[in-house]
Amino acid sequence: MTNSNNDITIYSDLVNQRDKTLQLAQRLALPISKIRTNDKPQLLVLENHIAMSAPSLGNPIWIDFAQGKNAHRRRFGGGRGQALAKAIGLKKGATPTVIDATAGYGQDAYVLATLGCNIALIERNPILATLLEDAINRAQTNEETQTIAQRMELIHHNSPDFLNQLLPEQYPDVIYIDPMYPSRQKTALVKKEMQLLHQLIGPDTDSEELLKAARKVANKRVVVKRPKSAPTIDQQKPSTAVESKNTRYDIYI
Repeated sequence: MTNSNNDITIYSDLVNQRDKTLQLAQRLALPISKIRTNDKPQLLVLENHIAMSAPSLGNPIWIDFAQGKNAHRRRFGGGRGQALAKAIGLKKGATPTVIDATAGYGQDAYVLATLGCNIALIERNPILATLLEDAINRAQTNEETQTIAQRMELIHHNSPDFLNQLLPEQYPDVIYIDPMYPSRQKTALVKKEMQLLHQLIGPDTDSEELLKAARKVANKRVVVKRPKSAPTIDQQKPSTAVESKNTRYDIYI
């Protein structure tokens, strides 16, 4: 699978999903396959969700904010005491507006939405944006996650371009950046979700440009998520940092 998504087809064998499948195929410019295959990557329109399958992944992957890891983190993640919340500036009487400029699977954005933040998720990859859109739509129909999901706005765009076109009255309090880590043969690629992310998005090529754009428009701070031992982006020294076990949040005030 490549970053251009040229090899991906879309598939559904459900009669009641034919219109949805056709609309997605047209919007994403993907060919519709008549068969479900394990040999090539496919976007699957299933009964209750949209998923992505690929030969190296095993079972298909989809995003679910109401169940699984996201639900566990919502309930037991540590609230405003967790490192991410502290880095963003969440505290009593302060709930900043946030742009997540590298949404990916939306996990951190969802955590911030559970803590009360209105957050815009920017994702430029059309497949990931489709999975995110589907997850947010489903979360808005679930009683436990409806209010949270209503704080999440998905924007399918290139982040540096989007930030550079914002008007001053549209500037958020905080911009959050989680660049794609380099591909590794250890823990990162053991997880099939990370494998798919690397395959869809490819290597990080514009984090320096993104940080520059973000620092121009964030009203209060830019927060960059890094592996704990990783260098700063473009050797730009942060104002401060918040650390957890394996992660460091560089904060530019």
